[in-house]
Amino acid sequence: MECRKFEITLVSARNLEVRETHKMKVYAKISIAGDPNLEKRTPVDKKGGPNPAWNFTTICIIGKQAVEHDGVMLVIKLYCSRTFGDQCIGEVCVSFKELFTRERTLWGRLRTPFSSPKGVGVGKTVN
Repeated sequence: MECRKFEITLVSARNLEVRETHKMKVYAKISIAGDPNLEKRTPVDKKGGPNPAWNFTTICIIGKQAVEHDGVMLVIKLYCSRTFGDQCIGEVCVSFKELFTRERTLWGRLRTPFSSPKGVGVGKTVN
């Protein structure tokens, strides 16, 4: 099977819903189709609060078919690091086909578990 090298730089998120009791410390988990075995994690941003910045680059190898079909998704989940267990605060899902056929820099709407879409994630692809 022919493979493609995929590089993503997770730059930042903006306007996340603010915690009221403690400062937000946000990190992201990047996976292919939500598979935890193919998951990468950014460092925790301890200073950005509702506007975390990571500038985290990782490389994945994916099959050429993943680029040709809409069904294979890049999943970016954002988490708030907490003392008694981290909490998922939302996710962005984008098809690899869209990443390879559209702009090199892509903004995605963050879907949150309990409310309307908030925040924005930023990704960048390089062939």
